[in-house]
Amino acid sequence: MLAAERRDHLLDLLAREGKIVAKDVAAELGISEDSVRRDLRDLASEGLCQRVYGGALPVSPAVANYRARQSVAPDGKRKVAAVAAGLVRPGGALILDGGTTALAVVHALPRDLPCTVITHSPTIAAALIDHASAEIYLLGGRIFKHSAVACGAAAVEAAQNVSADLCFLGVTGVHPDAGLTTGDAEEAAMKRALAARAADTYVLASSEKIGTASRFRVLPWEEISGLITDADPRDPVIEKLAGQGVEVLKAR
Repeated sequence: MLAAERRDHLLDLLAREGKIVAKDVAAELGISEDSVRRDLRDLASEGLCQRVYGGALPVSPAVANYRARQSVAPDGKRKVAAVAAGLVRPGGALILDGGTTALAVVHALPRDLPCTVITHSPTIAAALIDHASAEIYLLGGRIFKHSAVACGAAAVEAAQNVSADLCFLGVTGVHPDAGLTTGDAEEAAMKRALAARAADTYVLASSEKIGTASRFRVLPWEEISGLITDADPRDPVIEKLAGQGVEVLKAR
């Protein structure tokens, strides 16, 4: 099989199976695992897969910069945001992650809802200005421009001094095996720090993130209260997560 044919085969396998196991492909095609790994490195360098130990997973489409992500799956994000906003109770305290889905949550919150919102996103804080009954606490630190959020040691330390009823967390990848992932190590650490300060943490994930993975793990499944997604409940990934005991809140 020519290199171009192997490439097409790997991409087709990734689309059909949702993962590539290098040793299985090597056995199937009668080639060495080194050849498969070399092909996967080439695909990963083009942004077509996320390499993991032993093979590869679908790459998340949510790795683009903040401005570009605003046009990705806006309807799905609105559906997810509506369900999330419904969990916020009057007088409650909410830790709200940055990102485009979190911004949709702000738009879904009633403007007269009395609540406290803690965020490390200047974008989220600014969007809440017109919510007259909302108290806004902005956590500072080095701004990670890709997601328009504060990260780093100062931001993590600030997060350790707050607490809330709920945390709404954004991720770029949701996969039964790889877990909840994002593309930057410091951003992943910040998300863990935020989640640790809330009684309940829900992950916001529109359907394009389901079954994909990024480089850095954020949290294991047992440390979240649930996943809010507009993905089809019959999606094999969603069915597998539900079978593993993950509470899935359907945003339809």
